[in-house]
Amino acid sequence: MAGRRILCVGLTCLDVISVVETFPEEDSDTRCISQRWQRGGNASNSSTVLVQLHESCTLLSTLAPGHLARYLQADAERCGVQLIPVWVQGDCPSSVVISSLHTGSRTIVHSGKLSEVSAKDFESIDLLEYKWVHLEARAGEEQACMLRKVDLWNKERPPDKAVSTSVELEKPHKLDTYQLLGLADVVFISKDFAKHLGHSCPQDAMQGLKRGLKSRASLVCPWAEFGAWALDPDGQLIHSPAFPPPCLVDTLGAGDTFIAGVIHILSSGGSLQEAITFGCKLAGRKCGTEGYEGLARASRS
Repeated sequence: MAGRRILCVGLTCLDVISVVETFPEEDSDTRCISQRWQRGGNASNSSTVLVQLHESCTLLSTLAPGHLARYLQADAERCGVQLIPVWVQGDCPSSVVISSLHTGSRTIVHSGKLSEVSAKDFESIDLLEYKWVHLEARAGEEQACMLRKVDLWNKERPPDKAVSTSVELEKPHKLDTYQLLGLADVVFISKDFAKHLGHSCPQDAMQGLKRGLKSRASLVCPWAEFGAWALDPDGQLIHSPAFPPPCLVDTLGAGDTFIAGVIHILSSGGSLQEAITFGCKLAGRKCGTEGYEGLARASRS
């Protein structure tokens, strides 16, 4: 698979991040320690981390024309991410993020909404260029069509030309994306999504959701400070502990970083155990780092 790219499909937005000593009280006037603009969105963040890990990565995302789109395009280029914009009418989404140094928490207020990348938009992608397609689950019906297209592609190609797929089910309110569970090779389930479905722990989520997977698929469930669990294609449950940093600095994008780490290892031929362990180490490094610079120093050891 050398030389082939990874494609991420999902949100690209602007994050305006204010770092404060402690989270402010309501109706207070607080001066932040620092403030920065950062390209955000789950798929966008994972793309940035994948490039840090020396993967060639493409990001397919909707954008609305204007100054925010120009900033997002320029930042993607600076970071080495090939951004393919799908131009739609509206305002680019943005998020106001308050990051507390005292607890390491990040509180996010979202603004704006664009239409999502459609199955028709996905038709422009030449799958010959890619070894992996990752979807941030945002539009169930459209993304189901994308995964079925990749599946049909794989059936007409030799194994060495196959494209692996993964999907992240994160937002509990997007239950139309549940149908994607049975269509991808690797399924990432967030803690919030699992709890919304009635699963109180990751082991319970593994057992409850495994019947919905496609044949030989893997299920991965990160659970914050408790590490990550996964169900491999043989039905074996595996676990990695968390690797917290000495000091929490910036937890924004830790989950997106974990996903990038797992995809990086699996797309390079590593085992699922190796992948979730590396993902947890990388996410821990991310929590001790502002932004995404320097993450490539994490290793499999």
